[in-house]
Amino acid sequence: MINELVVNKPLTPLEEALQVAGDNRSELEKVLRHYQADPADSLKYRAACFLIENMPFYAFSSGKQMDNYKSYYTWLKKSRDKTPQQVADSVVTLFGPIGHLEEKRDILEVDSAYLCNNIEWSFKVWREQPWGKHISFEMFCEYLLPYRIGNEPLTNWREMYYEKYSYLLDSLRMSDSPDKYDPAFAADYLRKRLPDREHYYTTVAPYHFGNIGPEYAQYLSGSCNDVADFGIYLFRALGIPCAIDFFPVLSYGNSSHYWVVVWDKNGEDYLAEMPGNFELVRMNGWYKTNESSKVYRYTFSVNRNMYEDMVACKEEIYPFWRLPRFIDVTREYSYSYKKELIIPASRIYEDRKNVKLAYLCLSSRNSWIPIDWTIAKPDGNIIFKNVRKGATMRVATFKGGVICFLTDPFYVDRETNAMHYFSGEKEKQDVILYAKYPINEENDFRNKMIGGVFEGSNNPDFSDKDTLFMVQSKPFRLKTNVRSWSDRMYRYFRYVGARKAHCNIAEIAFYESGNDTTSLKGKVIGRLGDPLKVPQQGYGNAMDGKTWTSFNDISPSGGWVGLDAGKRVRVDRIEYTPRNRDNYIRPGDVFELFYCDRDWILAGTQKATGDSLVFHDIPQNRLLLLRNRSRGMDERIFIYEKGAQIWK
Repeated sequence: MINELVVNKPLTPLEEALQVAGDNRSELEKVLRHYQADPADSLKYRAACFLIENMPFYAFSSGKQMDNYKSYYTWLKKSRDKTPQQVADSVVTLFGPIGHLEEKRDILEVDSAYLCNNIEWSFKVWREQPWGKHISFEMFCEYLLPYRIGNEPLTNWREMYYEKYSYLLDSLRMSDSPDKYDPAFAADYLRKRLPDREHYYTTVAPYHFGNIGPEYAQYLSGSCNDVADFGIYLFRALGIPCAIDFFPVLSYGNSSHYWVVVWDKNGEDYLAEMPGNFELVRMNGWYKTNESSKVYRYTFSVNRNMYEDMVACKEEIYPFWRLPRFIDVTREYSYSYKKELIIPASRIYEDRKNVKLAYLCLSSRNSWIPIDWTIAKPDGNIIFKNVRKGATMRVATFKGGVICFLTDPFYVDRETNAMHYFSGEKEKQDVILYAKYPINEENDFRNKMIGGVFEGSNNPDFSDKDTLFMVQSKPFRLKTNVRSWSDRMYRYFRYVGARKAHCNIAEIAFYESGNDTTSLKGKVIGRLGDPLKVPQQGYGNAMDGKTWTSFNDISPSGGWVGLDAGKRVRVDRIEYTPRNRDNYIRPGDVFELFYCDRDWILAGTQKATGDSLVFHDIPQNRLLLLRNRSRGMDERIFIYEKGAQIWK
């Protein structure tokens, strides 16, 4: 177990580290003596000191099953006919339980050969690359020198990455372009020439590894954190300083998010969602509009000043800050932020006013996660520095391992700068709900239906066809019902996807005139023939009665799916469902609605009979949360205003 920081000691950080090293102290002192011997190695000595004094705060897990389980990332890259969960399950089935993992501390494991090899390679790539002239020693130590990222096993990854990827920079090094002296240009130049730049994104894994390590990060399979790690190994191995910046919690989601940042020769920040393009942070559109409240940057060194300030309060510290290997870089990403977010004492709950250490929290499902901290003022006001506007936040303290709320939830309007608290009102309202998670997250699927056409014909090749209906707006619920524009009788019916939409659709049902309860039956037909013979195309999914399965045609345009009714009939009504992630209201599932007071209060439970739910007498101006008790984990806070769910 890594110890928390020890403060108020007379020893220097280096002396503390050597003292903690125990029997391994002699190995670390070999490194120090080696670089002390030659004055020309004075920078290398300082680099060794930097690594050793921060070494006590790193550890890794070791076990004979670790590599077996990490083969998941290799298989995932090759097994596109299986879902990530199927691949993960295969790993567990083949290798069995992961078993006991031993935690090993760097300060007790790193030997002189490993440390010297890392230092020598770091200085080699710093000094031999043309862009190295714009890299200061301080930046070198923090963002190029470190031998690891987080908790991955110790390996000699620098030489491996250098030999595999260095040739990609040869033409830049030999060119006369002044850009070769710019680290950010070199990073993007290298990224563009990677032989494989396809990222297979998934958060599924057979085990929570933390940092998966340099060997497996190369497969670009996994989460944003996994591919960001690849960027760190890649760029640092080629002498390009870089870091991982992150949102501890996304404002509109229930997770964190990670990306890579590098700096140009003038010190400007460039970011990349690896393996995507590098862009100037101040010009990036997504980060301008994103409302996540705080941004941090991982460092190798421990933020001792921050920790000591928190310890001085003599209150329990939330785990995120007990070992702070990061710095606050919110201002570098702030286009709409408050330099001081002031929570007046009048907004603090009466029985919670005497606190010192206060936390600013964001929502994750029904939990509130601290993402910033401050020390309360003597007058009772609580002030947080450099907070991005727009997200729904809440102030809390941390006692006995539990988050204790100090205020109602609130947000700061990006345009007016006004603060709005969700404190509830006496007035009640009825709410009609169609989803438990933001359907705006599925706009791509919903928009792909616009321009889609339902057709009828008496020819199986639809050479003579009639338009029954054209989708002109994106669906807002699971099932949309429309009347046919035609009163003619046809045998064949189909849905033709819009251009470049891959004919995305989850479900289609045609209803014959005079029968409004049972959909038309027949043989499923499509552009590629029998759906059973081409299961990977999945157009049979559009008529399997399952709204959670979808058709995704292999071609962007021209795809269609339909029905041979076996006889001529007049279709009066059409029901269609957009491709989706199963976050709408699914009939048969049991749902619970909560509203936020000091805690979440259950407002009611219902079993869905259709694709919407109605709850009565719900307090106005309260955050709401809809939970599906039958399936799924995706759920998000929202408010109900003017007859609509507004996601927060």
